[in-house]
Amino acid sequence: MLDIFLVTAIVVLLAVYVSWRAGRLDRLHARLEAARAALDAALLRRNCVAAELASSGLLDPATSVLLAGAAHDARAGTRQREQAESDLSRALRAAFGQPDFRASLDGGQGAEDLLAELEGAAHQVFLARKFYNEAVSAVISARRRFLVRALRLAGRAPAPEFFEIDDSLVEPAADGADMPRLTG
Repeated sequence: MLDIFLVTAIVVLLAVYVSWRAGRLDRLHARLEAARAALDAALLRRNCVAAELASSGLLDPATSVLLAGAAHDARAGTRQREQAESDLSRALRAAFGQPDFRASLDGGQGAEDLLAELEGAAHQVFLARKFYNEAVSAVISARRRFLVRALRLAGRAPAPEFFEIDDSLVEPAADGADMPRLTG
Protein backbone atom coordinates (compact mmCIF):
# COMPACT_ATOMS: atom_id res chain seq x y z
CA MET A 1 0.00 0.00 0.00
CA LEU A 2 2.83 2.40 0.88
CA ASP A 3 4.55 1.53 -2.41
CA ILE A 4 1.45 2.42 -4.42
CA PHE A 5 1.08 5.71 -2.55
CA LEU A 6 4.78 6.57 -3.07
CA VAL A 7 4.67 5.75 -6.80
CA THR A 8 1.44 7.72 -7.21
CA ALA A 9 2.92 10.71 -5.39
CA ILE A 10 6.05 10.63 -7.58
CA VAL A 11 3.96 10.37 -10.77
CA VAL A 12 1.73 13.26 -9.66
CA LEU A 13 4.74 15.43 -8.77
CA LEU A 14 6.41 14.61 -12.07
CA ALA A 15 3.20 15.41 -13.97
CA VAL A 16 2.89 18.74 -12.15
CA TYR A 17 6.51 19.59 -12.94
CA VAL A 18 6.16 18.65 -16.62
CA SER A 19 2.97 20.70 -16.84
CA TRP A 20 4.70 23.68 -15.23
CA ARG A 21 7.69 23.35 -17.58
CA ALA A 22 5.40 23.14 -20.65
CA GLY A 23 3.45 26.19 -19.47
CA ARG A 24 6.66 28.14 -18.93
CA LEU A 25 7.89 27.23 -22.40
CA ASP A 26 4.56 28.33 -23.86
CA ARG A 27 4.76 31.67 -22.02
CA LEU A 28 8.33 32.17 -23.27
CA HIS A 29 7.20 31.54 -26.83
CA ALA A 30 4.34 34.03 -26.39
CA ARG A 31 6.81 36.60 -25.01
CA LEU A 32 9.06 35.92 -28.01
CA GLU A 33 6.18 36.54 -30.45
CA ALA A 34 5.30 39.80 -28.70
CA ALA A 35 8.93 40.92 -28.80
CA ARG A 36 9.12 40.07 -32.51
CA ALA A 37 5.98 42.09 -33.19
CA ALA A 38 7.45 45.06 -31.30
CA LEU A 39 10.70 44.73 -33.27
CA ASP A 40 8.80 44.61 -36.57
CA ALA A 41 6.83 47.72 -35.59
CA ALA A 42 9.99 49.60 -34.58
CA LEU A 43 11.74 48.67 -37.83
CA LEU A 44 8.71 49.73 -39.87
CA ARG A 45 8.54 53.06 -38.04
CA ARG A 46 12.24 53.68 -38.69
CA ASN A 47 11.72 52.81 -42.38
CA CYS A 48 8.79 55.20 -42.65
CA VAL A 49 10.66 58.06 -41.01
CA ALA A 50 13.72 57.43 -43.20
CA ALA A 51 11.51 57.46 -46.31
CA GLU A 52 9.85 60.66 -45.11
CA LEU A 53 13.27 62.25 -44.58
CA ALA A 54 14.35 61.15 -48.06
CA SER A 55 11.26 62.69 -49.67
CA SER A 56 11.23 65.84 -47.53
CA GLY A 57 13.48 67.88 -49.80
CA LEU A 58 15.81 68.60 -46.90
CA LEU A 59 18.61 66.38 -48.22
CA ASP A 60 20.70 66.66 -51.35
CA PRO A 61 19.40 64.54 -54.25
CA ALA A 62 22.08 61.83 -54.03
CA THR A 63 21.51 61.30 -50.31
CA SER A 64 17.76 61.29 -50.84
CA VAL A 65 18.01 58.58 -53.50
CA LEU A 66 20.37 56.48 -51.36
CA LEU A 67 18.14 56.78 -48.30
CA ALA A 68 14.91 56.17 -50.23
CA GLY A 69 16.36 53.08 -51.90
CA ALA A 70 17.58 51.62 -48.62
CA ALA A 71 14.24 52.33 -46.92
CA HIS A 72 12.34 50.74 -49.81
CA ASP A 73 14.54 47.61 -49.77
CA ALA A 74 14.13 47.25 -46.02
CA ARG A 75 10.36 47.60 -46.22
CA ALA A 76 9.92 45.46 -49.32
CA GLY A 77 12.05 42.62 -47.99
CA THR A 78 13.68 42.12 -51.39
CA ARG A 79 16.72 40.61 -49.70
CA GLN A 80 17.32 38.96 -46.39
CA ARG A 81 15.71 41.26 -43.83
CA GLU A 82 18.71 41.62 -41.56
CA GLN A 83 20.89 42.67 -44.49
CA ALA A 84 18.32 45.17 -45.75
CA GLU A 85 17.89 46.71 -42.29
CA SER A 86 21.68 46.92 -41.89
CA ASP A 87 21.88 48.66 -45.27
CA LEU A 88 19.32 51.19 -44.07
CA SER A 89 21.40 51.80 -40.94
CA ARG A 90 24.48 52.34 -43.08
CA ALA A 91 22.58 54.74 -45.38
CA LEU A 92 21.35 56.73 -42.38
CA ARG A 93 24.85 56.75 -40.91
CA ALA A 94 26.23 57.99 -44.26
CA ALA A 95 23.64 60.78 -44.37
CA PHE A 96 24.32 61.85 -40.80
CA GLY A 97 28.07 61.48 -41.28
CA GLN A 98 28.24 64.14 -43.96
CA PRO A 99 30.20 67.24 -42.94
CA ASP A 100 27.91 69.90 -41.50
CA PHE A 101 24.84 67.70 -41.96
CA ARG A 102 22.83 69.27 -39.15
CA ALA A 103 23.89 72.77 -40.15
CA SER A 104 22.64 72.15 -43.69
CA LEU A 105 19.21 71.30 -42.30
CA ASP A 106 18.90 74.45 -40.19
CA GLY A 107 16.01 76.53 -41.38
CA GLY A 108 14.39 73.60 -43.18
CA GLN A 109 10.70 73.40 -42.36
CA GLY A 110 10.11 70.48 -40.01
CA ALA A 111 13.77 69.40 -40.02
CA GLU A 112 14.15 69.33 -36.25
CA ASP A 113 10.90 67.42 -35.77
CA LEU A 114 11.88 64.90 -38.41
CA LEU A 115 15.34 64.39 -36.89
CA ALA A 116 13.83 63.99 -33.43
CA GLU A 117 11.38 61.42 -34.78
CA LEU A 118 14.21 59.56 -36.52
CA GLU A 119 16.23 59.60 -33.31
CA GLY A 120 13.27 58.17 -31.41
CA ALA A 121 12.72 55.50 -34.06
CA ALA A 122 16.39 54.50 -33.99
CA HIS A 123 16.23 54.26 -30.20
CA GLN A 124 13.11 52.07 -30.42
CA VAL A 125 14.87 49.73 -32.88
CA PHE A 126 17.82 49.48 -30.50
CA LEU A 127 15.58 48.61 -27.54
CA ALA A 128 13.24 46.30 -29.46
CA ARG A 129 16.15 44.33 -30.90
CA LYS A 130 17.71 44.04 -27.46
CA PHE A 131 14.47 42.74 -25.90
CA TYR A 132 13.84 40.37 -28.80
CA ASN A 133 17.33 38.88 -28.56
CA GLU A 134 16.93 38.45 -24.80
CA ALA A 135 13.64 36.60 -25.40
CA VAL A 136 15.35 34.38 -27.99
CA SER A 137 18.07 33.59 -25.47
CA ALA A 138 15.51 32.64 -22.81
CA VAL A 139 13.60 30.37 -25.22
CA ILE A 140 16.77 28.67 -26.42
CA SER A 141 17.89 28.12 -22.83
CA ALA A 142 14.52 26.61 -21.88
CA ARG A 143 14.47 24.40 -24.97
CA ARG A 144 17.90 22.97 -24.13
CA ARG A 145 16.69 21.45 -20.88
CA PHE A 146 16.78 17.67 -20.83
CA LEU A 147 13.11 17.22 -19.95
CA VAL A 148 11.98 19.61 -22.71
CA ARG A 149 14.03 17.73 -25.29
CA ALA A 150 13.15 14.25 -24.00
CA LEU A 151 9.40 14.89 -23.92
CA ARG A 152 9.45 17.19 -26.97
CA LEU A 153 7.61 19.90 -25.07
CA ALA A 154 8.49 22.49 -27.72
CA GLY A 155 6.44 20.54 -30.22
CA ARG A 156 7.05 21.55 -33.80
CA ALA A 157 7.72 25.18 -33.05
CA PRO A 158 10.77 26.32 -35.00
CA ALA A 159 13.84 27.22 -33.01
CA PRO A 160 14.07 31.02 -32.71
CA GLU A 161 16.98 32.90 -34.20
CA PHE A 162 18.68 36.04 -33.03
CA PHE A 163 18.08 39.21 -35.05
CA GLU A 164 21.46 40.78 -35.69
CA ILE A 165 21.67 44.01 -37.64
CA ASP A 166 24.17 46.80 -37.91
CA ASP A 167 22.50 49.42 -35.76
CA SER A 168 25.64 51.46 -35.28
CA LEU A 169 23.58 54.51 -36.15
CA VAL A 170 23.36 54.66 -32.37
CA GLU A 171 26.26 54.99 -30.00
CA PRO A 172 26.52 54.69 -26.22
CA ALA A 173 25.97 57.90 -24.28
CA ALA A 174 29.03 59.67 -22.91
CA ASP A 175 28.30 58.46 -19.37
CA GLY A 176 28.51 54.81 -20.54
CA ALA A 177 24.78 54.12 -20.16
CA ASP A 178 22.91 52.03 -22.72
CA MET A 179 20.87 55.01 -23.90
CA PRO A 180 21.71 55.56 -27.57
CA ARG A 181 21.70 58.78 -29.51
CA LEU A 182 22.18 59.60 -33.16
CA THR A 183 25.67 60.22 -34.40
CA GLY A 184 26.57 63.23 -36.44
